[in-house]
Amino acid sequence: MAGGSERGGGSNPGTTILTRTKTRTKRPNLYRVLLLNDDYTPMEFVVAVLQRFFNKNAEDATRIMLHVHQNGVGECGVFTYEVAETKVTQVMDFSRKHQHPLQCVMEKN
Repeated sequence: MAGGSERGGGSNPGTTILTRTKTRTKRPNLYRVLLLNDDYTPMEFVVAVLQRFFNKNAEDATRIMLHVHQNGVGECGVFTYEVAETKVTQVMDFSRKHQHPLQCVMEKN
């Protein structure tokens, strides 16, 4: 038994199988930020909120405000959780500061 016949042991000595794992990043959950209608907050204030915190132009802000007024609720935008939470907090604080009962909420999209 001379020679190296015991090396490798398999049919293809020296071959290995490489596996490559692909990492997939999951898209973050999105949340809708909604304004709720009330009978006391002036329409102009709602338009100002939409322009200030959601970067809406005057036309879009007025359209959303009228939708909120007529339907009771309107969507301001869709954001990741942290951004949506920040927007809701900003709107609620701003409304309280100006003594308006405007409500802003978020819901999973």
